[in-house]
Amino acid sequence: MYKFLIIIEKTNRNYSAYAPDLPGCVATGKSVEEVERNMYSAIEMHLDDLKEDNSPIPAPSALAEYVVIKDLDLE
Repeated sequence: MYKFLIIIEKTNRNYSAYAPDLPGCVATGKSVEEVERNMYSAIEMHLDDLKEDNSPIPAPSALAEYVVIKDLDLE
């Protein structure tokens, strides 16, 4: 089993996602749920392609964390 981080971003028209540990593996969708489903399929295809090419599957290593900034005057 592999567990890959995906980053989901809101664009002007939809959502896009990418996996930092899998360069070039991207997906889009009209909702967060759709982009998650599409990204799951994209990762499966990406890993299948790596296996077919006898390329190593990268070990998941990306991390994400929110940073809380307090008392910031934005005006």
